[in-house]
Amino acid sequence: MTATTTTGTTTTTTTTAVPGYEISSDPARIDADRVYEWLSTDAYWAVGRSRAKQDRAISESVNFGAYEESSGEQVAYARVVTDHSDFAWLCDVYVAPNARGKGLGTALVAAVRADLEPYGLRRILLATADAHGVYEKVGFRRVDNPEAWMVHGKG
Repeated sequence: MTATTTTGTTTTTTTTAVPGYEISSDPARIDADRVYEWLSTDAYWAVGRSRAKQDRAISESVNFGAYEESSGEQVAYARVVTDHSDFAWLCDVYVAPNARGKGLGTALVAAVRADLEPYGLRRILLATADAHGVYEKVGFRRVDNPEAWMVHGKG
């Protein structure tokens, strides 16, 4: 089941994709303390990220959380940087260790894709060192011409 609500300029989508859990893009539900703890201590790509940098990333992104329906506790997170027209970068996808193995990662990424679909984006990119299978399940594939891509900065 998916429900969409609009308040002012904010559109929020809530999806129940895995029994007992719901996925929401409601920014008010994001547990910034928990997200910071997860990413800065347990996510190889963000270990050591400062709280100020994480808070800025959250405030400037479209955020998604997965929550236990019974307690409301946040158990997963993802964010998207996008122009809502042509391009999006999916990043900081994280599922808490005690919630892994239930399909939440796949459901979370599928919910992000569904939320972005109405914009008709030409491309959604992401980077992963170890979760290719999760993303492939929802239509992502490796870049055809990696030699055409460039990066400025680390990584």
